[in-house]
Amino acid sequence: MKNILIASTSTLANEDYLEYLLPELQLHFKNCSTILFIPYARPGGISHKEYTNSVALAFAKINKKVIGIHEFEDAALAVKSAEGIFTGGGNTFVLVSQLHKNNVMAILSQVIKNGTPYLGTSAGSNICGLTMQTTNDMPIVYPPSFQTLGAVPFNLNPHYLDPDTNSKHMGETRETRIKEFHAYNSVPVLGLREGSWLDVKGDAITLKGNLTARLFRQNQTPVELESETDLSFIK
Repeated sequence: MKNILIASTSTLANEDYLEYLLPELQLHFKNCSTILFIPYARPGGISHKEYTNSVALAFAKINKKVIGIHEFEDAALAVKSAEGIFTGGGNTFVLVSQLHKNNVMAILSQVIKNGTPYLGTSAGSNICGLTMQTTNDMPIVYPPSFQTLGAVPFNLNPHYLDPDTNSKHMGETRETRIKEFHAYNSVPVLGLREGSWLDVKGDAITLKGNLTARLFRQNQTPVELESETDLSFIK
């Protein structure tokens, strides 16, 4: 049975890394002593080691050890044997490229669907959808495929932002970009605002946090979904 947390972000304003999620993570990873961390997205271009060290500090607060996937000779075997898995944020193009390069994408999808507890934030959440095509990131590398884990039957847009009515910037909005996606694709897209996450247990997908999420469907008016809503109807 799938056991997944899909969070818009790792860090809220004026809080430490993962601070707002720690109570959830204590429950989510309750049967895990060690978490396998996938640092491939490399926010700001930091090294795998630096990224893993910062994640380890956060998980130490709930008495969990963290080991980076880059520390293993066989990345696929590391995923297969992991007690729990966390994929952090950064650049989704880099993340997807590395998952394919290390032959991990299909295996990661399999173990998640078989019930290994998984946490994704930002780019690590993007890959839970059917494809990575609704990421906000720059295409700084060229992955062999946009197809991702398919852990949920729709796409995600973490860090979803509403238009700022006080801004003088009249450029495109996140909603505009998602409409552009829907000019060529029929996959539903869920805009996850900062501080929101999805709790996936088997086929049940529940919106968590204090904010609504915005659901976009091709040729339909976007709708707001309240926290605690079961989103398993989205297909």
